[in-house]
Amino acid sequence: MKETRQAARRRGRRRTLWALTPVALVAVGALVCLAVAFRPGHRADAGHPAASVAAGSRGTAAPGRGASAGSTSPTATRSPVSPAEPARPSTASARPSAPDASRTTATTASLAGRIRPGVGYRGVATTYDAGTGDGACSYGPSGDVLTAAMNHTDYETSKACGAYVLVRAAGGATVTVRITNECPTGCAPGQLDLSAQAFARLANPVTGRIPVTWKLLSPGDSGTVALRYKTGSSRYWCAVQVIGHRNPVARLELRADGGWRRLPRTDYNYFLAEDGGGCGGTIRVTDIYGERLTVDGIALRPGTAQTTRLQFARH
Repeated sequence: MKETRQAARRRGRRRTLWALTPVALVAVGALVCLAVAFRPGHRADAGHPAASVAAGSRGTAAPGRGASAGSTSPTATRSPVSPAEPARPSTASARPSAPDASRTTATTASLAGRIRPGVGYRGVATTYDAGTGDGACSYGPSGDVLTAAMNHTDYETSKACGAYVLVRAAGGATVTVRITNECPTGCAPGQLDLSAQAFARLANPVTGRIPVTWKLLSPGDSGTVALRYKTGSSRYWCAVQVIGHRNPVARLELRADGGWRRLPRTDYNYFLAEDGGGCGGTIRVTDIYGERLTVDGIALRPGTAQTTRLQFARH
């Protein structure tokens, strides 16, 4: 009987040990977790890498992961279309800048305004005495006698100034003219008022008025671009003009306050900075195809045309 009771007690102790074993293991595991959680340098989110990635995925790279602090991602550009390392004027340094890689035909059309590349226009050609070649575009006297005044609608607040257009008469005769003037509001859309010399290339001047078609050109030889500050310009007020450009100019910007300031265009073909911000500093000019020419440190010399030794690409 005594042996039976001892055997029963041994079986009871074994059952107790089996029952306590899981509890002991759980307790040990909890102690280990607490020790890890409170050790020095432990991060609360170290066990959640996905959350860390999501929190930092806003387009910036952390230092030590392929980018240094403050670095930016490089942008792809094509080689400039103007000659590499062009000659620089004595008073300024100039450089061409390629259009954005994402530029599209729609962008070009938007920059061009009413007169667009590859589009044919129909109207009439009349003639007037161009005199010294000066006009609403404010280029001044010129020896170039093959010029034209653009009708008020297509002149579009001087956007047409400096554009080269090929004019074709019904009989097939053609002439290339440069827009230097504005035809008054009596001229209909599509109409060109040609210099007497240009009109004579198409028809007998006594005719006075003929039907024509015309389109924008990007000529092969047009010299280099120059910039001119208007008389009276200073660091407190200035107006800037682009001269001798192959393609129509879409924008002119001045470097100011760490960015580019786009200037409004006047109907007399100057870009105006009424408060002087950026006057005398770096100038950037964009043509209707999106190509940019940047000129650093051009002198603020009112009334003087200063060459940049640069030209927009031919199209």
